[in-house]
Amino acid sequence: MAKRWYTCTPVEFGGGPDFFARDSGLLSRGLQAIGVESRAVMPSVAKEDDEGDLIRTDYRNLESAEWWKSHELDGVVLYAWGRPKFRKVARAIREAGIFLVLNQDNSGLVSPLVGLGRWMGEQKLLAGAGQVPGGWARFAKETAKGLSVGLAITDPLRAAHLRNGDIIACVSPSAVDRYQKLCRIYGGAELERKVRLVPHPVNPGFGLHGETKLRRVVTIGRWNDEVQKRPELMMRVFAELLARDPQVEVDVIGKRTATLDQWHADLAKEVAARTHLRGLMTPDEIQSVLSVAQVSYCSSAYESFHIASGEALCSGCSVVGSKSDSLASLSWFCADGSGALAGSDDVVGHVSALLAELDAWADGQRDARSISSRWTKCLSAPEVARLILDMSESN
Repeated sequence: MAKRWYTCTPVEFGGGPDFFARDSGLLSRGLQAIGVESRAVMPSVAKEDDEGDLIRTDYRNLESAEWWKSHELDGVVLYAWGRPKFRKVARAIREAGIFLVLNQDNSGLVSPLVGLGRWMGEQKLLAGAGQVPGGWARFAKETAKGLSVGLAITDPLRAAHLRNGDIIACVSPSAVDRYQKLCRIYGGAELERKVRLVPHPVNPGFGLHGETKLRRVVTIGRWNDEVQKRPELMMRVFAELLARDPQVEVDVIGKRTATLDQWHADLAKEVAARTHLRGLMTPDEIQSVLSVAQVSYCSSAYESFHIASGEALCSGCSVVGSKSDSLASLSWFCADGSGALAGSDDVVGHVSALLAELDAWADGQRDARSISSRWTKCLSAPEVARLILDMSESN
C-alpha cells in the first residue's frame, strides 16, 4: 500500500502554481514524485486558482485530532515555524497518531537562550536598525519584548509546540546546532535528539543540461525590500564589479523598481550594456539564466535558507554572500568549492569575493557539473522527500 503523507501550513496563502513552487507545496510534489500519496493542507475556503491537490479546510479542523485521523495518514510535515500560536495544530496531529515533522524555517536564532549576542544581532537586522527610519526604535521594542515576554511566555510555549514532533527539521547545519542547544534547555537530551537537518526543497527543474558557463553573475530578490534584500548595496556592488571587470555581465532578476530603473539609466553606456534587468521571471526562465552563469550573488542581510542560492547551486553556479550568523545556510552552501563568503559586509568585501570567485572559475577551480550533482542530490524536492521518509522509517 502506498504511503500517505501530507504537508500543512496553518496560514492562508494562495494555492496556485506559486505555492507549489516552493516550501510545503513543493515538498508535497516531491513526495508525489517518489510514489507517495500526498496533498498540501491550508486553512480558508477554496480559491479560484487552487491546484487540485490542495486541501482547504476550516482552521478549527487543523486543531482537531479526529479530523487528522480521518485522513489515515502515515506522516505530516508541518510548516508552522515552531510558533506558539500553532502548537494546538501540532498537538492534534500527534494525538491522531501520525508521524510529525516540524519544519523550522529560520536561522535558529529564535530566542535569547540560543546566545544573547547572536540573537540581538539578528533582531537588529530584522528591525533595520541604522538602515531605515524607526529601525532603532523597533530594535529596542523587540529586544525588550524578547527578554521579557519571550523568555517568560514565548519560549515555554514554543517548547510545548516542539515536544509534539517526531523530527524537528532545521534547514541548515547552523540552525541544527542552535536548535540542539535550545532543545537541550527545553527538554533535555530526548528533545535534542529529534533535531535533524532537512533543507528546503528545490524545484527539480533546476539543473544542468550541457550549457556552457559564462562570466556572468546573477542575483535574485524582492528589490522593494530595502531591509532584507538590500538593493542599494547590490547596486553599488555591481557598479563597482562592472567597472573593475570589463568582461563580466550581471543579471538582476526580480520585480523592477523605479530606483533600479534609474540606477540602470545612470550607468555608463558600456556598463549598462552588460547589466540586464530581467524583472519577474518564471522558474523555467530563471533556470535558463542560471544555467549559463558562473556565480549567484546574495546581497541579503538575513535569510532563513535562501532558496535562490539553492536553485543556483543545483544549476551549477557557485555562491557569494556575506559571512553572517543571520545567513545560516551560506557557510554551508559555499563550502568545498561551491562558493565564497565576503571578508567584510560592505562594497569592498562583496566585490572582492565576487572577483575572487570569477577568477576561481577562470583558473579551473570550479566545476559546474560537480556543483550541480552534489547539490541536486541534497536539495532536489524528490531527494528531500526521500530523506524525510528515511528518517521516519529509522526513527
